[in-house]
Amino acid sequence: MRTDAHRITVYSDIGCPWASLALHHLRRAAREEGVEPAVDHRAFPLELFNARPTPKHILDPEVAAVAAVEPALRWRPWSRPDAEYAVTTLLAMEAVQAVKHLDGYAASDQLDAALRHALYAESRCVSVHTEVVAVAARCPLVDAARLEDALRRGTHRADVFAQWEESRSPAVQGSPHLFLPDGSDVHNPGIAFTWPDGAPAPVITAYDPSVWNRLVKR
Repeated sequence: MRTDAHRITVYSDIGCPWASLALHHLRRAAREEGVEPAVDHRAFPLELFNARPTPKHILDPEVAAVAAVEPALRWRPWSRPDAEYAVTTLLAMEAVQAVKHLDGYAASDQLDAALRHALYAESRCVSVHTEVVAVAARCPLVDAARLEDALRRGTHRADVFAQWEESRSPAVQGSPHLFLPDGSDVHNPGIAFTWPDGAPAPVITAYDPSVWNRLVKR
């Protein structure tokens, strides 16, 4: 997995709280270091790997654990009925791919961040077409009308499946996995956790957000 001198490639699932935390720190560190990396989002669709939706009873404690260590995310517990929870993130990841082609890397990263915030902070069901388009309409860099047309035609759904095939390579270890411009790569940096047998929630054993400042300097 190679990247060029201007790009950070990130494999992740929008429905993965750990990936959403990682991308939050990537964006924060880039602002603090005064750099503007081109983030090339690529899908690591957990539901295709596991042949099922990621269970809400697993995601809820992960979301709570991330929210506890990083209050700046402003994540809250899911506030709508459980039946309205996002059962798939394929459409949301397809939208990010479509915008990457239509409006560029910065726009796709803006939409990716907005969709993650909509899911984890606003309890919006990003499985639904109208919700994805409504979130896109709030993104200044995104042409929401062109995105809706692309989603209606499904022109970038194949990208998600192609990236799933890429991410099945041993080189990609999970969500999130970053490939940096200097040729190095790292899986879920800055945090370590365990989920002991029978425990109701993951236990974070190490957390060092400053790792991200060193990464973006590369």
